[in-house]
Amino acid sequence: MEPTAENLQPLLLSATDAASLIGIGRSLFWSMHSAGKVPLPVGLGKRRLWRRSELERWVDAGCPARSQWEAMKETG
Repeated sequence: MEPTAENLQPLLLSATDAASLIGIGRSLFWSMHSAGKVPLPVGLGKRRLWRRSELERWVDAGCPARSQWEAMKETG
């Protein structure tokens, strides 16, 4: 099946979409970001976007704090 606009899932998500993906509100997501509790976003121009795949792995790992998550990523 060839990808179409209807069946594509974006690789990068806005804060609103990232919050929705993990099941929380945008305000809580930004609070968690400020507190270092969610993975870091990537910069694309002036936008800050989160990798869908990283958020999925982060949730699978139990939603550790950012510092712990970064350490986990480094050790594989």
